[in-house]
Amino acid sequence: MMKEIDARGELCPKPVIMTKKALDNLEKGTITTIVDNEVAKENVSKLATSMGLEFRVSQTKDNEFYIHINKGEGVVEAINDEINLSKDLTIAIGSNKMGNGEEELGKILMKSFIYTVKETAPYPANILFYNTGVYLTCEGSPVLDELKELIEEGVEIQSCGTCLDYYHLKEKLEVGGVSNMYSIYEKMKNANTINIG
Repeated sequence: MMKEIDARGELCPKPVIMTKKALDNLEKGTITTIVDNEVAKENVSKLATSMGLEFRVSQTKDNEFYIHINKGEGVVEAINDEINLSKDLTIAIGSNKMGNGEEELGKILMKSFIYTVKETAPYPANILFYNTGVYLTCEGSPVLDELKELIEEGVEIQSCGTCLDYYHLKEKLEVGGVSNMYSIYEKMKNANTINIG
């Protein structure tokens, strides 16, 4: 089976997510992802490498890249193993922006990160928000829709009650529950944890 993914004009991480979804739904065959920039080409190529898949890249005169990824037998089992390994994953988010550079860029990156989590199975078991990260679960957050969809998929979302109180946000909480530091610690202690922010 052959399938073509047109990711021209799409910003990171959409070309990778579009390709990953297509590969997850393909038992055997070739996925060709078309992108129009070097960064997207590199990111889709890295996805193929990380999944242990063979691929080749061709470039047109218009600076478009065609990444041809071949998926054969035995890959589905490896993907299922990855799903099982991520059941105990917890993501702890301590800021409403990602990194320490420009604030606007940090907020763009955080929105992109949450979108990527929502679009990329397997999902984490928990996402914990603390410090200014609690702004992301409250009224006006740019990622409320993504977080609500993650809850529908079974992800537990908790915000630090002390942090909500400190920022006067408790009445503005829109998604997930209120937690405390003991509960946050317990979830982080018993899981593979990724700290963001």
